[in-house]
Amino acid sequence: MNIFVAKLNFDTNEADLQYTFEEFGAVDSVKIIMDKFTGRSKGFGFVEMPNDDEARNAISELNDSELDGRTIVVKEAEPREPRRNNFNRGGGGGGYNRGGGGGYDRRY
Repeated sequence: MNIFVAKLNFDTNEADLQYTFEEFGAVDSVKIIMDKFTGRSKGFGFVEMPNDDEARNAISELNDSELDGRTIVVKEAEPREPRRNNFNRGGGGGGYNRGGGGGYDRRY
């Protein structure tokens, strides 16, 4: 089961997170999401546990618990929504050098 962990202390590392979850069973992987520009933790991550019963127990016990001075949120991860590619389309999010909403380059 893939588990979402949020509100992590920015200093919490993957080894600490793995150790915390291993108290409830085997852990396949741990990934703390890092900001690609600063290299700093974004304060959330994912833990993969192979046994669903152990994972549910970890979620139940660790949600709203304290880790490294922060009260963390722990829940089953939801499948990621597919991203729309707005590149060069203008409207909405204002794709590549576009102002959003127009679909044309407003500089001219």
